[in-house]
Amino acid sequence: MLGTARQNAHITDRRRDIAVEVKIGVQHAPREIVLESGQSAEEVERVVADALAGKSPLLSLEDERGRKVVVPADRLAYVEIGAPTARKVGFGTL
Repeated sequence: MLGTARQNAHITDRRRDIAVEVKIGVQHAPREIVLESGQSAEEVERVVADALAGKSPLLSLEDERGRKVVVPADRLAYVEIGAPTARKVGFGTL
């Protein structure tokens, strides 16, 4: 069991190293909402599609730090899902 827990932790840590940037435009709001999600682009797209199809009255996404962003589905102007990018480690880019 200990080996399995270590393997699962390793897979989870590897997934946290990949972030998807999501930009949400809200009607009648001057600024867009920008967050980096630990979910895959496909998962984010599915959640957005469900909200737009009326399956859920709210679009609810969670960022990498565990904060939730909740937007009424009928107020969505656009959702831009970026390509998965690896997190950069270090003090700056060279």
